[in-house]
Amino acid sequence: MFEDIKSDIIRFGEIAGSRGLTPGMSGNISARCNDKIVITASGSANSFLSREDLCVIDFNGNIIEGSRKPSSEKFLHMEFYKKRKDINAICHFHSPCIEAFAISGSDELNINCHPEIIFYFGDIPSAEYALPGSNQLVENTAKYFDGHDVIIMKNHGVISGGKDIKDAFLKLELCESFAKSIVLSKFLGGAKILTENQINEINLLKKK
Repeated sequence: MFEDIKSDIIRFGEIAGSRGLTPGMSGNISARCNDKIVITASGSANSFLSREDLCVIDFNGNIIEGSRKPSSEKFLHMEFYKKRKDINAICHFHSPCIEAFAISGSDELNINCHPEIIFYFGDIPSAEYALPGSNQLVENTAKYFDGHDVIIMKNHGVISGGKDIKDAFLKLELCESFAKSIVLSKFLGGAKILTENQINEINLLKKK
C-alpha cells in the first residue's frame, strides 16, 4: 500500500512541476494510508521526487519510515486529515497565480463569475498569515477545513485536499487556472459577475 501511494506522490509531483505549479523546493504532498501518512521530506523538490524524499509518519508526527525529516508542514496536513475523514491526500503548492492573490490580499477569487468554481468550491477562503510550519498557521488554516477543500494561506500559498492524490491535484490545478483567468481578464475589462438567478441555477445542479 505504501509503495503505491509513494508512486502516486512522485508521479503527481512531476506533473505539477511540468505545469509550473510547484517551483523549486517549495510545497509538499501527502497521502493518508490507514493510520499513517506518507509525506514529502523537508527541502525536497516536488518536481524531482524519489522514494528517499518520502517519509511515513503517524498521527502524532513520529517518523515510522524514512531517513529524512518530514515536511515542516506535517501538522497542517495531519489536522486536515483529522477534521475530514473524506480527505485522503493533500497538495500544498506555491502556484504562481494563486500565490499572487495570496501575497496581494486580493479577495477576487471569490467573485461569482465562473460556473465550475461556484459548483465545485462555492468560495475559496483565505487564512490569515502565520509563520510557515507554525502551530499558528495550523490554527489559522484549520478553521476552514470543515467546509472547504481548497484554502489560500495569505502571503504563503494554497492547500488542497481530495479523496486521492489525483483529486487533490486537479482541484488545485483548477483553482490555479481560475486565478490566471481572473488576472488576464483585467486586460480585457475585468470579469463579468453572474446574476443571482444564474448562480442559483448552478447551485441547483449540486442537488441532482
